[in-house]
Amino acid sequence: MAEVILENVKKIYADDGFVAVEDFNLHIKDLEFVVLVGPSGCGKSTTLRMVAGLEEISGGTVAIDGRVVNDVPPKDRDIAMVFQNYALYPHMTVFDNMAFGLKLRHMQKGEIMERVKEAADILGLHDLLDRRPKALSGGQRQRVAVGRAIVRKPKVFLFDEPLSNLDAKMRVQMRVEINRLHHKLGATMIYVTHDQTEAMTMGDRIVVMEKGRVQQVADPMTLYRNPANKFVAGFIGMPPMNFFEGVVEKGAGGYRFRRGELDLALPEAWGESAAALVGSPASLGVRPEDIGSARAASTPGMPRLDAVVDVTEPMGAETYVYAKAGGGSFIARVEGVTDLRPGSPAAIPVYMPHAHLFDAGGVLVA
Repeated sequence: MAEVILENVKKIYADDGFVAVEDFNLHIKDLEFVVLVGPSGCGKSTTLRMVAGLEEISGGTVAIDGRVVNDVPPKDRDIAMVFQNYALYPHMTVFDNMAFGLKLRHMQKGEIMERVKEAADILGLHDLLDRRPKALSGGQRQRVAVGRAIVRKPKVFLFDEPLSNLDAKMRVQMRVEINRLHHKLGATMIYVTHDQTEAMTMGDRIVVMEKGRVQQVADPMTLYRNPANKFVAGFIGMPPMNFFEGVVEKGAGGYRFRRGELDLALPEAWGESAAALVGSPASLGVRPEDIGSARAASTPGMPRLDAVVDVTEPMGAETYVYAKAGGGSFIARVEGVTDLRPGSPAAIPVYMPHAHLFDAGGVLVA
């Protein structure tokens, strides 16, 4: 396998000057699984296509296994790409679809048989080799597309939103299969998705993108616990982080976050950071599991939100509580079944040590 290095990579479309990707820098280590994630139009697929050679690079360099490949054709980059739409030949059997690229390389029949059989065993396709794509389910077709990539034994695997066309249950199953495949093959993989759940559960590291620029690169739990800015904090996590808009004020007992009836004491550890925002607009970010949780209720000194319950969604092991406070709304994720009912007032505790404070520009302050 191989490392992939992108240095100051950019993509500008000549016809209208649109900057799709700007100043992209990333060092992907050998055998690493890296996920590019972000909303539609953020440049993640364009970046992947530049690595693959399917999109011309406007600036910077892309290197695979120590070789700059800016001007190298896709077929000579020793990569394999799995697309969202499977891209299978409908008139060919599963075996022929998987073997087609190897036949174009004029490999011996014995080696082709061996590689296809090995990939089929890994992906559970052994009993489907004689079928055509129309006789397969969506998940089976996607496994064939992955198998076609495996048989090539490339230096780098590229995945462009491969699970988007599958139903929810099949997406979960395929996530597990691709993770298992990564560990079994020991391969370098770059995976593009708009689904932050896929990113959190699959990547060794995640690259969060917005409007063509990298917002943060980190392992999943670092992104979750220590987001670099408000965009990352709101994009990573499901349900998403709650944001309360207000002003930081200094009182006799320390610093507080206020907006109308909303009045929350800020952690003492935020002293200097909070002091810099006194009198300025700010955002307080709190994840749903830190509102109304048993830990928040049992920890002394935690403030409470004087709220009115709007909707509750029982999920079995937990309940999502949608409520309003201080002129805004928020989501609480509480353990088990709650006795809170729509329309009822509630004083809901907040576990402040895990909260985050952002300035007016969305930069993390505390």
